[in-house]
Amino acid sequence: MIDPAGMGGGTGASAEPEIIVLPSPAEVAGAAAERFVAAAAAAIAARGRFSVALSGGSTPKALYARLAAPVWAARIDWARVHVFWGDERCVPPDHASSNFRMAREALLDHVPIPAAQVHRLRGEDDPSAAAPAYERELRAAFPDGVARLDLALLGMGDNGHTASLFPGLSAVRETARWVVAERVDEVGMWRLTLTPPALNGAASVLFLVAGRDKAAMLARVLDGPRDVDLLPVQAIAPVDGTVTWLVDDAAAAQLGRGRRGS
Repeated sequence: MIDPAGMGGGTGASAEPEIIVLPSPAEVAGAAAERFVAAAAAAIAARGRFSVALSGGSTPKALYARLAAPVWAARIDWARVHVFWGDERCVPPDHASSNFRMAREALLDHVPIPAAQVHRLRGEDDPSAAAPAYERELRAAFPDGVARLDLALLGMGDNGHTASLFPGLSAVRETARWVVAERVDEVGMWRLTLTPPALNGAASVLFLVAGRDKAAMLARVLDGPRDVDLLPVQAIAPVDGTVTWLVDDAAAAQLGRGRRGS
């Protein structure tokens, strides 16, 4: 049973993640939509705005399509929503691989969010300039020195990466910068990504994971030893926030029995 009240802040120490296993990817998307709506309502009631970092991937796309449907869209005050991205491929915004394009087509084109409140990573620019430019934009949005996103949506690759924090690369070890650019030879391109210092400032982190191809890695990440160089997703552990994993039965197939009881 999902408790929307669980979307709030933390206790000052990194808490154990909540793991919720659902029967199908569609139900993962539905549960994520409920969490998104609850987080937006709580943040807008408390501070007058809702800041969310979006993710790429097929499971988030299903979430965005759901939120774009009129019955869901009407539950969110889009005029008070600020949208950021956890990472971006270094491609133009109309490119088929662009995370921005996916979110725009699935969600943003269908809801009344002001254009000035859509803060995209500029994948078409020189990566060495695009990363610090986005960091300046983030720091202007969060002037207290903490990237206090109300919600960060993330996925997990079958190699243990999240956002564009890839195994064996330096971004996962960043301790000061909020945004970095890095060449990822594994995928043959440059990526822009928020770093652990930025993502770990979030009030709530929501991982969406579906598919049997993720099962072995999910078990390593959640049940195995911590090694952020091999498993960058393990670096995401807000010290004053919550982490929730919404996973389908197929992805959860190799989790220990105690992990599947949420």
